[in-house]
Amino acid sequence: MKLLFVADPLATFKTYKDSTFAMMREAARRGHALLHCEPGQLVWQRGGRVTARGARQLTLTGLSQQDGHDWFTLDATADVALADVGAVLMRKDPPFDSEFFYATHLLSQAEREGACVFNRPQALREHPEKLAIMEFPGYIAPTLVTREPAEIRAFHAEQRDIILKPLDGMGGMGIFRVKDDGLNLGAIIETLNRDGTQTVMVQRFLPAIREGDKRILIIGGRPVPHCLARIPQGGEVRGNLAAGGKGVARPLTARDREIAEAIGAVLAARGLLLVGLDVIGEHVTEINVTSPTCFQEITDQTGFDVAGMYLDALEGALA
Repeated sequence: MKLLFVADPLATFKTYKDSTFAMMREAARRGHALLHCEPGQLVWQRGGRVTARGARQLTLTGLSQQDGHDWFTLDATADVALADVGAVLMRKDPPFDSEFFYATHLLSQAEREGACVFNRPQALREHPEKLAIMEFPGYIAPTLVTREPAEIRAFHAEQRDIILKPLDGMGGMGIFRVKDDGLNLGAIIETLNRDGTQTVMVQRFLPAIREGDKRILIIGGRPVPHCLARIPQGGEVRGNLAAGGKGVARPLTARDREIAEAIGAVLAARGLLLVGLDVIGEHVTEINVTSPTCFQEITDQTGFDVAGMYLDALEGALA
């Protein structure tokens, strides 16, 4: 079967930790053919089908990128209609900007033409990764989404210790903590809110972040039995690996499993084959659906084959 990965440039992959690479490696091991394109190569012309212009078939060399070797080779380019491949895997990393949004519309058209796309593009559009948690109030901490500075100040007065973040941030970007003294709250609001033009998410600070921001992967509605706790280092309040957090794999707790099974069942029914929950303590803080990561970190530390579980689910969805 041919699998088309719509992803970032191959040259940007860090194969020792990249989850898309882990998917590719397992797919190749199973005998699937791998194709790659970037979102900018998606084309839809009047009267035609959505096509990956100049898609490349790639072969994994099995050599180590870290040792300076090429980890892939590419065959000649070809135009490939998305409906003519076995599955399309949308793995473009955030941010979810206007170009990502337009790409999901092209992918939706490809679905109407018969393509099988994972995660479903409609579901990607309808589950912005920070706002999506608001559908599940029983599993989240006190949270406010607003453009109004006065609302943010009132929330701080009530909660006393808060986290503020932009809705389009990633990797811990733009996250601020304001403690009981309210120091710099006004400046932070101005930075994130931009005179009332940008919506901000505000949450009660969770002291359990010291134990890690847990990434819980859900595949086909079922949780991976281990999470990756991303533990802040130094004076940071952010556990994100991109912000210097240390990743430690742990078995799911009973509460982790309860959360993952409840939310996972809902999201799987909407066409989200792969979901990454961010959980601090007993509360969900984000629902990641664009290109959830941490496959390799969990597998390397526990031996559990996350990529194998994903390919099992993918093949099952196509059966």
